[in-house]
Amino acid sequence: MKRILTAVVLVPAVVLTIFMGPYWLVTAFSAVAAGLAGWELLSFAPTGDARQASVGGPSNGVSSLSVATRVVAMVAIGLLFGMNFRWPDMLPAALGGLSLGLLVWCAFALPTGQVMTGAAQAVFALLYTGATMVTLPMIFSSEDGKSVVLFLLCAVWAGDITALYVGRAWGRHRMAPRLSPNKTWEGAAGSMAGSVAIAAALYGLAAGMNAHDLNMLLYTGPLMRWVGLAAVVNVAAQVGDLVESALKRSAGVKDSGRLLPGHGGMLDRVDALLLAAPVLWYVLLVQRI
Repeated sequence: MKRILTAVVLVPAVVLTIFMGPYWLVTAFSAVAAGLAGWELLSFAPTGDARQASVGGPSNGVSSLSVATRVVAMVAIGLLFGMNFRWPDMLPAALGGLSLGLLVWCAFALPTGQVMTGAAQAVFALLYTGATMVTLPMIFSSEDGKSVVLFLLCAVWAGDITALYVGRAWGRHRMAPRLSPNKTWEGAAGSMAGSVAIAAALYGLAAGMNAHDLNMLLYTGPLMRWVGLAAVVNVAAQVGDLVESALKRSAGVKDSGRLLPGHGGMLDRVDALLLAAPVLWYVLLVQRI
C-alpha cells in the first residue's frame, strides 16, 4: 500500500511537470532527483584508509564520506545542471572542470589515507547520478521533447511493474543471482513486453489525439521505430537496475535510503533511469546524424 500511495502522489506530479512546467522546472526537478540519489550513494559507499588496507594492516574503519564532502559533491551535481541549462554546448567542459574541482577538494579536505577512494567516489557520484540524469532536460529540450520524456518514463515504469508481477507469478529461472536473487528471466521477458505494449499504446493515443487536433503527444515515424526504442530503453533500464543492485551489495546495504515509502530511497527509484535516459539520448542523437 505504501508503494502504491507513493506512486499515486509522484506520478501525477511528474507528468504535470512534463506537460505544464517550463524547461527550468524540469531541469530543477531532475537536479533534485540526481542530487538526492547522489547523496544516498555517497552515504552508503564505504571508505577507509587505503594505505593500511593495501598492506594488510588495520584500516581506520569503514564509514561514509564526510558530510562536507557529500555537500560539495551535491553542489557539483547542481552546478552541472545549471551549466547545462545556461550553456548546454559546454556540458563536457563543465563535467571535466567539476570533476577536477572535486579531486582538489578531496585532496585538501580528506585524511590522506582516504583521498583516493573519496575522490573516486565523489567523481563517480557526479557521473553516475549527475551526468546521466542531466540527459532528461536535454531530451525535454529537443524536438517533441515532452512526448519523448513521457515515452521514456512510461517505458521504464511499465517495464518495472510488469517485471514485478510476472516475476512473482511465473519466475523460475534466476537472471543474475549474484547481483539480485529475485530477478528472473521470466520477469525480464514480462518487463520487455510491458515496455513495448506501453509504447504501442502511447503511439496509438497520440495518433488518435492528433486526428482530433489535440497535439499534446507527437511520435514521428512508424510504430516500429518506437517499439524498437522501447526495447532499447527496457534493456538499459534492466541493466541499470542490476548495476545499482551490485553497488548496494558491494556496500552491504539493502536499500539506498528511506525517502520514498515503499520504494526505498531516491536512488532505488531512479536506478533504471540512470542508464535508460542517456541510452535513449544517444540513440536519438545517432538517428539524427
